[in-house]
Amino acid sequence: MMQPISVRQMTTALILAAGAALGIVTILSVLGPNYAQYAPATCTTTRCFCEMPRVGSLIVQPANSWSSYGYVFAGFLMIVLANARQWSSAMPRSAATVFGITAISVGLGSVLLHATLTLWGQFFDVLGMYLVGSFMLVSGLSKWLRIPDSRAIMLYVALCAALVTALIVEPEVRRWLFLVLLVSAIIVEMAFARPRRAGVIIGFYIAGIVAKAVAFTIWNLDQNGIVCAPTSLLQGHAVWHLLGATSIFLTFSYYRSERRGGA
Repeated sequence: MMQPISVRQMTTALILAAGAALGIVTILSVLGPNYAQYAPATCTTTRCFCEMPRVGSLIVQPANSWSSYGYVFAGFLMIVLANARQWSSAMPRSAATVFGITAISVGLGSVLLHATLTLWGQFFDVLGMYLVGSFMLVSGLSKWLRIPDSRAIMLYVALCAALVTALIVEPEVRRWLFLVLLVSAIIVEMAFARPRRAGVIIGFYIAGIVAKAVAFTIWNLDQNGIVCAPTSLLQGHAVWHLLGATSIFLTFSYYRSERRGGA
């Protein structure tokens, strides 16, 4: 049975996320606020979401930036749970910790994009998404095909390297590549890996998919200007971030629910 999350664990994760936020603000203070000196993100030629850029500010899109820390909090909470004394999941502590780190990378990369709207910020934003998606796909493949941990790590590194290369060579296909990666991970997990996970609570995974689907709907409404208030701190893209963080944590909860001694 999964252990409940304690107030102490949540508080620890919150403090760590706050520390990460302070670190990012410090980095931005060194690099900005004159982000015009850097190559702009590719979205600046079309539309970088609804929120109006505060040109000259240290954080160009505040709502979209601060909401990204939802991923950071979720990632640190995963790490705190994985290193708790009462950890009893079939998911190795090391794998849970790595998954937490990938969630943190999504959040920090997203902050760097929305705070600067630079090409290097965009790179780190997409990198985090690739790290998470690759983890999910390799986790499913390794469970389904019984791939040893050492080979699974090599596969993960190779997949991430290929995706990063594609991101550098052809950045415009980044969203389509992530969509293919995510859909592939879901299909492999639900059709092939799940039957091999003893006692896993599938409801967590399905809830994560639903959260991501709702988030994607809101993302489209925001990106296409259908529901848009540029100067408001309530942004659809910020909601996308918070729902995305929820989805990742629900996926983690699914992995965490697997009992030891399964097939």
